[in-house]
Amino acid sequence: MKSLYYSMTPLFLFVVLIFSLSLATLAENHEDFLRCLTSLHSDDSFSISKVFYTQINSSYSAILESSIKNLRFSTPTTPKPLVIVTPLNASHVQSTIRCARKHGLQIRTRSGGHDFEGLSYVSEVPFVIVDLLHFRSIYIDVENRVAWVQTGATVGELYYRIAEKSRTLAFPGSFGHTVGVGGFISGGGYGSLFRKYGLAADNIIDAQFIDVNGRILDRKSMGEDLFWAIRGGGGGSFGIVLSWKTKLVPVPETVTVFSVGRTLEQNATKILHRWQYVAPNFPDDLYSGVLISTTNSSQHGNMTIQTIYNSLFLGSANELLQLMQKRFPELGLVREDCIETSWIESTIFWGQFPNETLDVLLDRSIASPIFSPSFKSKSDYVKKPLPEIAFQGIWNQLFEEDGRTGSVNFIAYGGKMDEIPETATPFPHRIGNLFKINYNVRWQEEDNMNSQRYISWIRRLYAYMSPFVSKSPRQAYVNYRDLDIGMNSDGNTSYKQASVWGRKYFEKNFERLVYVKTKIDPENFFKHEQSFPAIFP
Repeated sequence: MKSLYYSMTPLFLFVVLIFSLSLATLAENHEDFLRCLTSLHSDDSFSISKVFYTQINSSYSAILESSIKNLRFSTPTTPKPLVIVTPLNASHVQSTIRCARKHGLQIRTRSGGHDFEGLSYVSEVPFVIVDLLHFRSIYIDVENRVAWVQTGATVGELYYRIAEKSRTLAFPGSFGHTVGVGGFISGGGYGSLFRKYGLAADNIIDAQFIDVNGRILDRKSMGEDLFWAIRGGGGGSFGIVLSWKTKLVPVPETVTVFSVGRTLEQNATKILHRWQYVAPNFPDDLYSGVLISTTNSSQHGNMTIQTIYNSLFLGSANELLQLMQKRFPELGLVREDCIETSWIESTIFWGQFPNETLDVLLDRSIASPIFSPSFKSKSDYVKKPLPEIAFQGIWNQLFEEDGRTGSVNFIAYGGKMDEIPETATPFPHRIGNLFKINYNVRWQEEDNMNSQRYISWIRRLYAYMSPFVSKSPRQAYVNYRDLDIGMNSDGNTSYKQASVWGRKYFEKNFERLVYVKTKIDPENFFKHEQSFPAIFP
C-alpha cells in the first residue's frame, strides 16, 4: 500500500497543479475582463461599476436567481457566471462583447430566463451573463399599428402597454406573461393568436441588433439574410438583439374563452381522438389546445386521466357555441362553460390568475400555478391522427408513479400557419402539421436530487410516441429547448453534430442558418450547446 501511495503522489500533485493553474487563469481572465470594461468607460467609471456583479457582490445571487425559471438549473453544482452584466445602454453591451472576446469568456444572453435547458444563464466553460433586465422600454404607435419593444421586456409588460392605448389591438404573444420578449421571438413564438396571425416572429418588421464586432444594425444595414435568421432561428448564435419592431394585430372588443375538462369516465379517449380530425380545420378565429394529465376520479376516488380543452375565440359566446355544435358536438360545450371578456383580460385567464387585476402582467417574479419550480420538457409534431390505441399507451405512462406530475399538451395547428411558407422564417413547422405536442414533467425544488427519475420517465414517454409523430427528421420546437435530441460537445460546434439537432428544429432551413452564422460570426464567438457552426460544408 505504501508503494502505491508513493506512486500516485506525483499524479495527484500534477492534477492539483493543473487545477490551481486553471483557477489562477480564471481569476486573471475575470479581473482582466473587469478592467477592460472599466477602461472602455473611463469617463463614466461610476456608472459602469453599477452594472456588473461578481460573485463577491452582495447582490450577485439575487440578480442571478431573479430570472431563473427552471430551478433544475439553480443547484449548488450548477456552473455560475464569473460576471453578470446588466447593461443600461447599447454601449455597455458593445463593451461586454469586446472585452469577453479579448479575454476568452463566453457570453450568455438572458431576457426572461425561460430557456428550457438554462442555456441563457448556464455554461460549462467560463462565461459572462448579459442580463437585459434594464432593456424594457416599449413604444406603442396605435395609428400605424406597430410597437418597438426592447428585448428585456416581458410579454406581459408589452400586453399591458398595448392595452393602455387600445383594447382592440394585440401582440401575438405567449400564454405566460413573464416570458421575455427576446427569447420568445428569437425562437418563433406562438400563443393564442397564432392560428389567426401566425407566430410572433412572423409579425416582426425591424430589429436593432449588435454583432460580434459591436456594430449596431437595423434591418436595412444587417441585410435580409440576418434579419430572416434572428426571427425564429433561436437565440445565442448570431449576436444580441436589443429591440424588435412588431406589427400589432386587431382583435374584437369581445372574445370568448373556455376551459372544459373530460375524464376517462366521460369518454375522454373518444372525444380526444375526434378532436385530432376537427381542430386543425377550425376557423382561424379559434385557438384550441388540450392539456392531458392525471387527476382523482370524482366517482371512485381512483386515479384517472383528465383532458382539459382550452380555447380562445375571437368573437361572442353565441357564435362560438354555434361553431362548436356544428364542428365538434362531441365535446358537449354549453353556454355556462363560456366566458366573454376582452382580449387583454383573456391573458390573465391563460395564466390562471382569476382574482388578479391587469397589474399582474407587470409582475416579472410571480409564478403561475400552471408551472412548477423544476421541470423537463420535450416536443413533437403530428402529421397523421393518432389511433385510439395510442392514447391508452399515453394513459399508462401517466399512471406511472414518476408520471403523476407529468402532462401532455396538444396544440392544434392549421389556420394562418398553413398559409405561411416554411421558408418564410427559420421556423419550418407549417402546413401538413395537425398539431404540436409538448410533454412536461414537473417537481418541487427540494426533489431536485431525484430529477433523473422524472427525466427518465419523460424520455420513456417520448420513446413510446416515436411511431405516431413526424419522422426523418423527428421535428421539435426550438423554444422547447431539448438537449436530448443532440448537442455540440466540448465547446466545439461541428456541422455534423449540429445538423443532428438542427434539422429537427429547422429542417431544410438549417443550411441557410449555418450560412448566415458563418457570414455574421465567422470565428464562432456566440456559441452554446445548440448554436450553429460557422462552417459551411
